[in-house]
Amino acid sequence: MNDRPPETDAKDDKGSDKAKRVNMSFGARMRAYFLAGILITAPISITLYLAWLIIEVIDSQVTPLIPHRYNPETYLPFSMPGLGVVVLVAILTLIGALTAGFAGRLYQRVIERLLNRMPVIRSIYGAVKQILETVLAQQSNAFRQAVLVEYPRRGLWAIAFVTGRTTGEVQNLTEQEVINIFLPTTPNPTSGFLLFVPRSDLVPLSMTVEEAIKMVISGGIVTPPDHRPPEAQAKPQVSATTYEEVDILREVDGAPVLVGRPVAETREGE
Repeated sequence: MNDRPPETDAKDDKGSDKAKRVNMSFGARMRAYFLAGILITAPISITLYLAWLIIEVIDSQVTPLIPHRYNPETYLPFSMPGLGVVVLVAILTLIGALTAGFAGRLYQRVIERLLNRMPVIRSIYGAVKQILETVLAQQSNAFRQAVLVEYPRRGLWAIAFVTGRTTGEVQNLTEQEVINIFLPTTPNPTSGFLLFVPRSDLVPLSMTVEEAIKMVISGGIVTPPDHRPPEAQAKPQVSATTYEEVDILREVDGAPVLVGRPVAETREGE
């Protein structure tokens, strides 16, 4: 039984921590400081560098299109980084305002009708327009929720993103209500698989889409905290158990369905 007062234990702990810091070699301390400096400066530096590259690309393409007499750099003794970005934002805003009127909508219909008559261009234009409308629409629910799904087999779980409710032929051919999900790959989340999964097989996650994307890109190194209440964290919702022995039952239309075989029935059959 330890009869020492808590103050003595606290002093001993502080003394041991201080001794550890003293015993650290000069090289170990320098290495720790160097790694801490990388962790602090690397994200900020990479973000600023990528933002500067994007600004330079836009400036190099937009600034030369400005007439010489309207270009502020003509009269100033220094250049203006970001001028092309400002001009591009102003042009896009003006186009959006003009398109909202009757003349703008008429012009848009004429351009779309012209593009839809071109064999290859119409496919590219239709796909790009549909993707942008889905992602940028204010009422869109695309990529608004992260879920868990069993993939590529039972017992293995992967993070996916809900892109919408399945409609059309795919839903009409499926007995259950299915959901469109996008299953990204690591470390490049822009590539992945489109899966149609029954709603009952999806496990909603409390983490945000941004947190889930960070976890996918990092390969699990960056793990977001569990935002659920403690009582919910103590109750598991899914299992990683796999079922190796299955029976294949065929429905009327010939679709295979995998059904687990009871253990007692398996042993009697053997």
